[in-house]
Amino acid sequence: MINVSVVVPTYKEAANLQQLTKRLFRALKEGNMDDVELIIVDDNSPDNTKEVCAGLVKEGYNIRLITRTTERGLSSAVLRGFAEAKGSFCLCMDADLQHPPESVPAMITGLRKPGTKFVLGTRYGQNGGVSKDWPLHRKILSGGARSLARPLSPLSDPMSGFFGIRKDALEEGLKRINPIGYKIALETYVKCGIKSSELTEVSFMFGAREEGVSKLDGKVMIYYLLHLRELYFYRAFDPKIFSLFIILFAVVLIVLYYIFSLVF
Repeated sequence: MINVSVVVPTYKEAANLQQLTKRLFRALKEGNMDDVELIIVDDNSPDNTKEVCAGLVKEGYNIRLITRTTERGLSSAVLRGFAEAKGSFCLCMDADLQHPPESVPAMITGLRKPGTKFVLGTRYGQNGGVSKDWPLHRKILSGGARSLARPLSPLSDPMSGFFGIRKDALEEGLKRINPIGYKIALETYVKCGIKSSELTEVSFMFGAREEGVSKLDGKVMIYYLLHLRELYFYRAFDPKIFSLFIILFAVVLIVLYYIFSLVF
């Protein structure tokens, strides 16, 4: 019986899927967790994603591929995977191996804790961090984006895409979730009305991408800022919070312009 569904949104990530799948199920086996399925939600990648997944199924891995041909976008892909999940506990992780598969058992254990509805993988816990190979400008951008989002929730790493939620908690807020955007963890936490007492965080080391190309570009960052604006409107019960966002919004735009003028 499947109790946990791990959803991985992909686009042109075929080169990472074998290693991701094998490392994930090895870690699950070591943790005596045999009730987990892996769902790949792919946006019709022009690579051999279908063939790789078919090969992994033949090897006996509990993996399903959902290929979308009429939709695009990370958040909607995650929500599609959650909608088709067999498990009552849903996890999301990236395909690029920056979210270590070996941390999934700890995430599952955290989500199963009594009273927990949401689990977040964080780079800012006691044993968390980022790879020494991560570029300096990425660290600066991540830190700035994190600071912008902190007033919205108690999440220590609101930029993290490594998260899990109980399916019943997800269904309570599903109609309010905006499927457009890239920071689905923050969106889900806020729109599902999760309380700080219902949150568990799990530290992890954020790795460097091994294969493929990063999806981060200027357009993604602009979408992120617009997404934050929508969330601040949603949570604008305190005028001081919204005023703070306006100030931070202006500062970040200036910093981003300066950084990209140097890097690119």
